[in-house]
Amino acid sequence: MSQTNHPAISVVIPCRNEAQNLAFLLGEVDAALAGRDYEILVVDDGSTDATANVLAERMAGGASHIRHIRHDRSAGQSAAVRSGVFRARGNVVVTMDGDGQNDPQYLPQLADALLAAGPEVGLVAGQRLKRTDTKIKQAASRFANGLRQSILRDDTRDSGCGLKAVRTEIFRALPYFDGWHRYIPALVLREGFGVRHLDVVDRSRRHGKSNYGILDRGLRGVLDLFGVWWLRRRRKVVPEITEIKS
Repeated sequence: MSQTNHPAISVVIPCRNEAQNLAFLLGEVDAALAGRDYEILVVDDGSTDATANVLAERMAGGASHIRHIRHDRSAGQSAAVRSGVFRARGNVVVTMDGDGQNDPQYLPQLADALLAAGPEVGLVAGQRLKRTDTKIKQAASRFANGLRQSILRDDTRDSGCGLKAVRTEIFRALPYFDGWHRYIPALVLREGFGVRHLDVVDRSRRHGKSNYGILDRGLRGVLDLFGVWWLRRRRKVVPEITEIKS
């Protein structure tokens, strides 16, 4: 964990009413990143459960690397991710969902793959295998992912996986809109950076129920496709920028 104000890795966890899952998830993140320089930003998206108590107890117990970022009302997953990204102190942001379905064991693998790929690569995105969602939600996701790929050509099988490692500077430069978190690969490509992928295995949710329904995960996202398509078409050339000094 970080002993300075500039950790190497910032783990951003957006969540709403996930107190029971955070109770074990934070320990798993610590175990996965043991020996590394990191911080954890839990972005509490207007939770009404015991999320604040879980975080306060950890922080009072000496977990100074945990930061509680609080929304006064629920603004959605995209807004929560963005709040964490703009408060991150690390050069690399690794995101994961707060419901416990993303396995923290992949956090160091994502960060290492990004750093090993070199500065021309801006994102390493997790690609879920053995999905644990209901059959209906899986079908909706397949439909949305297939349509997205046919229009955006982002070479990403599963853009909705919460596990992603992105260079912080690039993350902050991406154009923001509600639903933005589903189109990170296409938006990173728009900025002229490469995208790499890492297969990950999804887990079953232990506690609670999803805060995002079928419409939110699948069909509603289709409406955003045309906006992202337009954004990409409006930036056809990404020049290499250098400063000439005397």
